[in-house]
Amino acid sequence: MDDRSKRRLRFLAVSGVLFAAVWFLWNTPFVYPVKLFVVLLHEISHGLATLATGGEILAIEITPLEGGSCRCPGGNAFVALSAGYLGSLLWGGLMIWGAERFPAFSAWLAAAIAVTVASVTLIFVREPFAAAFGLAFAAALLVVAWRGGWRVSRWVLTTLGLVSCLYAVLDIKSDILDRPELRSDARMLAELTGVPTMVWGGVWIAVALLFCFFLFRWAWRRA
Repeated sequence: MDDRSKRRLRFLAVSGVLFAAVWFLWNTPFVYPVKLFVVLLHEISHGLATLATGGEILAIEITPLEGGSCRCPGGNAFVALSAGYLGSLLWGGLMIWGAERFPAFSAWLAAAIAVTVASVTLIFVREPFAAAFGLAFAAALLVVAWRGGWRVSRWVLTTLGLVSCLYAVLDIKSDILDRPELRSDARMLAELTGVPTMVWGGVWIAVALLFCFFLFRWAWRRA
């Protein structure tokens, strides 16, 4: 077996173990903070899309039950509503891509994400739980970047990215395909466009699965 085959075999083994760990620990306290982080990314994505299309962000909130909201009037409603699930998926992909493409800079990337989370929290978060979580999570990421170096930061970013991508897929299925009556992003988009909620859910989950497939294929080829 040549070196490349060994690297790919190691990549498959590590990816499989990491995915299995996240999957089986999904509803445990170990993954819970990361899921809240992904909810925050979801709401930040709504806000950024609103800003990019001429609106503003008034407040971002997350709840202990993994709910969230972004009060962001103005802008393009279609773009803003579409940015939530797909935005958290993109954030996850960027973390994995950055950690794998530039591993030596993983600590800097983790620090940049920490500063971003802290800044968003201080500027836009008002509710005590969300504020405490955002600052605590940012502080933890800074400790990882500072004390763990690029190797630990790389694994942390890869795990965060994996959970972000997986959460996007599972959340779309749970909130839209399994419970279309909920007032989700897809439900509001259906009210805006006249296209049924289930159609938007199907489109988004197809995009999410394709994104994950191509991301994994890129990582496999890089290995």
